[in-house]
Amino acid sequence: MPASFRPDIEGLRALAVAGVIAFHFGLTGLPGGFAGVDIFFVISGYLITRHLLAELTETGRLNLWRFYARRARRLLPASLFVILATLVAGAFILSPEEQSLYSKGAMYASAYMINLWLIRWSFDYFAADATSNPFIHFWSLSVEEQFYLAWPALLLLAAWLRPGKRGAILVIGIAGLISFAVCAWLTTMAQPWAFYFSPLRAWEFAAGGLATMLPQKFWQDRPLLAAPLAWLGLALIAGAYLSFTEDAPFPGFMALMPVAGTVLLLLAGAAGVRNGPSAVLALPPLQWVGKLSYSLYLWHWPVIVYAATLVPELSPLQRLGCMALTLALSLFTYHFIENPIRRNGWLMANAARALVPAVLLTGTGVAAAYANARLVVHDLDPQQRTIAASAARPSTARKAGCVLSYETVTPKPCMFGTTTAGHTIALFGDSHADHWSTPLIEAAEKNNTKVVTWLKSSCRASRMTVWVSKLKRDYTECDQWRERSIRQIIAARPSLVVISEIAQKSLRKMSVGTQMPESRDADARAGLRATLEAFSNAGLKVAFIRDVPFNDDHVDTCVARALWRGQTPSLCDQKRTEAANDAGAAIERDIVRAVPGASYIDLTNQFCDQNTCHAFINGKLAYRDRHHLATPFAESLEPVVEKALF
Repeated sequence: MPASFRPDIEGLRALAVAGVIAFHFGLTGLPGGFAGVDIFFVISGYLITRHLLAELTETGRLNLWRFYARRARRLLPASLFVILATLVAGAFILSPEEQSLYSKGAMYASAYMINLWLIRWSFDYFAADATSNPFIHFWSLSVEEQFYLAWPALLLLAAWLRPGKRGAILVIGIAGLISFAVCAWLTTMAQPWAFYFSPLRAWEFAAGGLATMLPQKFWQDRPLLAAPLAWLGLALIAGAYLSFTEDAPFPGFMALMPVAGTVLLLLAGAAGVRNGPSAVLALPPLQWVGKLSYSLYLWHWPVIVYAATLVPELSPLQRLGCMALTLALSLFTYHFIENPIRRNGWLMANAARALVPAVLLTGTGVAAAYANARLVVHDLDPQQRTIAASAARPSTARKAGCVLSYETVTPKPCMFGTTTAGHTIALFGDSHADHWSTPLIEAAEKNNTKVVTWLKSSCRASRMTVWVSKLKRDYTECDQWRERSIRQIIAARPSLVVISEIAQKSLRKMSVGTQMPESRDADARAGLRATLEAFSNAGLKVAFIRDVPFNDDHVDTCVARALWRGQTPSLCDQKRTEAANDAGAAIERDIVRAVPGASYIDLTNQFCDQNTCHAFINGKLAYRDRHHLATPFAESLEPVVEKALF
């Protein structure tokens, strides 16, 4: 064991990976276990900064080729093995369209750029559910690799500006402060950027780097200070694991808790005192898990994703089985791939021997993933192509760019149909109003009517402030846009205002784990009444279209998997009692009918019979995801919409 080996750091790795796995496997009450990734970031900043500064101090220069060769031997072989194995397993578990999509994820993961891909994914309103992406966990490894590329240059800049630790403290401190300030700001404005973009997580690595600046002798001379620091650090990490939730505005200021806790434990460990938390972290079980932490992190996510794909409702015993499989795969990877290659004498002899294979490995991963994505799409059968095309086709309004994004507050009314007609219909609401735009506009064209849309993603017509998971905050832009739109619609004096929006119960199903209070239901009812009355008081007629049924699974994926496996799409049907929310609709209907000039349009029988709500209707995919109509099916409802509104 090297003299510089720190058992407390190995134990910290175990603590970090245990939190992440516990969170993802749902076996313990650790809703904030995802903060284990932040522990890894701080550890990396600490170790890499300590190593590079020691080399700079001793030699006055950095051998970057040797540094990158060491990183390549350590990280690339195991990650490529897991990526390729996950792709192969996906060929037997996922539908062809899923294989194509996630192969792109594998391609970016192989190149350590998946965090950048996920930023774009996060802002795509109709992106596939992230929890079904078997490569999403590579985002943190991509951030680390990007850190390894940039950090030596930052330390060289510090040495050039002002040699010694003071220069390093100044440069690292400034970089960390800027990174944190922007991260904290964007966490409240555009959270995916703050979460995935490596420069905005750099402050966590900087915190670890700054922790190396106090000499080890400082802590060795103050052993009585080490224990309180360690206990405080452990308490901060425990507090993060126990109190954070995935719907909180993270990282931002919240991430200070696990980051500070890790820094305190690292500082206490530098004292060399082997009692208190340092002694706990040095226990053999934690040392064993710490050694396996990289392989455990690589394997745990594809295992749980594929298990949940095969068995949607995993029991606790099945989740334990997944943990056992993760451990077995990790042991194999550690003993036969990760460790042998990292310690291979021939590869360690010079940097080129490691870097050339590293480039080839990276290229192999990218090429294999790209080839798989292309081949799967090329071999799609007609049914799969139809499903993919149905799910991908935008509504008429969305195709025209008339559904506004989250950050926009200025309405953008769009005109369709017979634009010179005397009669005008206003379509107002969120994406659940938008998916009616296609049949409504077709019906309007047949009836010499103009349609003007006021549409915004995730923004209900009802006057209430909503919380949006993609923003991790209240959707204040929606409130501003809604009031401006209501004023514009009233000023436009349409013959009819058509409103539709996602139902409150559907929002509740989407918000599992966010503790949406029951009072929000009352707010929703009051908000709907307020919007309807605003139009009614202005002398406008309103037609409210009841929301469509809500599905437990992404219907496009479910139907594609069923057909690919030779099964019937009816496997994706839902019980009406679970999907349609008839009781909530009855309350909603009473509210609408109590407002003068307002009518309630219920088209649920187009999706459901008395007992069942269907996923595949008259040979067409009914939904593009869990709760938005597929545009070709919505188009087929034009006669029904025409009869109801014209």
